[in-house]
Amino acid sequence: MKKLFALVLAGLFVLSGCSSGKDKGTIIVGTTGQSYPNSYEKDDKLVGYDIEVFEKAAKKAGYKVEWVKADFSGVMGQLDSGRVDSVANAVAVTDERKEKYQFSNPYSYIGSQIVTSTKNKDINKYTDLKGKTVSGVMGSNHTEALEQFNKENNYGIKTKTYENRESAMLDLDNRRIEGYINSSSVLSAEKNKKGKEIKFVGKPINVEATSFPFKKDNADKKEDINKGIKELKDSGELKELSEEYFGEDTTKK
Repeated sequence: MKKLFALVLAGLFVLSGCSSGKDKGTIIVGTTGQSYPNSYEKDDKLVGYDIEVFEKAAKKAGYKVEWVKADFSGVMGQLDSGRVDSVANAVAVTDERKEKYQFSNPYSYIGSQIVTSTKNKDINKYTDLKGKTVSGVMGSNHTEALEQFNKENNYGIKTKTYENRESAMLDLDNRRIEGYINSSSVLSAEKNKKGKEIKFVGKPINVEATSFPFKKDNADKKEDINKGIKELKDSGELKELSEEYFGEDTTKK
């Protein structure tokens, strides 16, 4: 009986230790659900590279994830107001954003790449875009990079912004605009996995890390997610997810 009692006590101790270390409640995360292959819907379910990375990192840290959907500027606004804890939607780490947020460790590196329709035979390099219209998603780092690139090179490119990628790509497909800028890995997936008739114009104009942003008073959750990301990196699972969604390893700079 004494041995049995001791075993029961030991079991309760182990269970209570696991519970306190692993059950941290719910973390609320914003995403668009319109950003293939980072965040999109399939069979009425939210899927994508960023979705899986955050969910797996959160699970390792002991959190359940509650998703909130809006357009990109909307989810960033909800982060500002504290209605979400973080955003999982290929958010690049920029100097401007670092003034407002603290970022998790990077889980991907992306280049800002300009593409055009394959039907535009006369657009093959940056200078061919002089005076042309290039689209981007409103509030994205890629659109900001385009405006800076245009200013530095005096190309006279006209920038047009959209609330989501789908609208921008539709106008490119229908040749209402001459170019579109987004992540090079995302555009590779659009071309290779979805058969989009696009071609790259030059090389990426910059390369930036993507991370999960948190408000500066939310350091504990950021550090918890960092631990989850590290486990995914160390196990090789992060690289596997990248190759599954993009067809290439985007986890290294």
